[in-house]
Amino acid sequence: MQDIAAQLHAWHAARRPFALATVVRASGSAPREPGAALAVDADGEAVGSISGGCVEGAVYALCEEALASGVPVLEHFGYSDEDAFAVGLTCGGSLDVLVQPVLGPAPGLDAALAALVSGTPVALARVIDGPSALLGGTLAVTAGTAHGSLPLPHAVGEVRAMLAAGRTGLLRLGDATLFVDSHVPPPRMLVFGAIDFAAAVARVGAFLGYRVTVCDARPVFATRRRFPAADEVVVDWPHRYLDSQAGQLDARTVLCVLTHDARFDLPLLERALRLPVAYVGAMGSRRTHHDRLAHLREAGLTPAELSRLHSPIGLDLGARTPEETAVAIAAEIIAHTHGGTHLPLTTTEGPIHHAGRR
Repeated sequence: MQDIAAQLHAWHAARRPFALATVVRASGSAPREPGAALAVDADGEAVGSISGGCVEGAVYALCEEALASGVPVLEHFGYSDEDAFAVGLTCGGSLDVLVQPVLGPAPGLDAALAALVSGTPVALARVIDGPSALLGGTLAVTAGTAHGSLPLPHAVGEVRAMLAAGRTGLLRLGDATLFVDSHVPPPRMLVFGAIDFAAAVARVGAFLGYRVTVCDARPVFATRRRFPAADEVVVDWPHRYLDSQAGQLDARTVLCVLTHDARFDLPLLERALRLPVAYVGAMGSRRTHHDRLAHLREAGLTPAELSRLHSPIGLDLGARTPEETAVAIAAEIIAHTHGGTHLPLTTTEGPIHHAGRR
């Protein structure tokens, strides 16, 4: 819903009725993850997407019905082998979609939209199953506030815990099931080493939605002009900068160590491999990798810590140019983050879209 929050906030501020359709459950090869949203206003204008086109028309009609009836509805969409023209997902997956009419003041949704527009981390919880009196009930929770109300024990605390973990999904409380949609700042990508490969990695990192920082101790190389795609460029020793950021990194953070210089690499990796981050990759030849491991063992890193190091960094795509190398690095990060096999899809079976860990 993040991508359409500004439009919804404007509609709501103008007292313009709309219906909000949200994916609350997805399985198999569903095209969109839980939290994807489509909204339709009273004039028929639509924003957002919930399926990439597969069931968009049917959901649009459900939004119109919800606007007319004022009643929320939970609809299931799946694949139909019996009727090739049935409304369904041709990819073979399934979606559960909550359609919620917003016809007037809605304290929980109001607060959630205001938080999204301002960039404040927020979790929006909505009841999708349970006692009829609770259906459609909405609660918005930030780190310090809660808006809306649900007569469910521990609701605020449980939703806040999901927000702290950056987790979107279903929450069972008593007889009710809530869909909790957590919106947190984008994950961070720290790129160490102000080289041409780093510029390409910064570009692909920004494209993938990371907040990208490039860090190098050499001011002549670490310049904004050389890294326009980065959100910030820092001149500092890599290990010292990492120390300063340790409390601000989380389990979604990825580190790409491209300095290719032991003076920078070793003290940086000694710290990085002990942090609870998602991914640590380091550039270098296989010989460099073996020498690096020997030094890190001498520094006291355990086998479990060393096993977290992706080195040489990236997948074997035969990459040569900085751009090709950046794609290989990005591919490894995506596969690691979402539990991919690293294999061509033609050689695998099962769902194409993985649930993921990000």
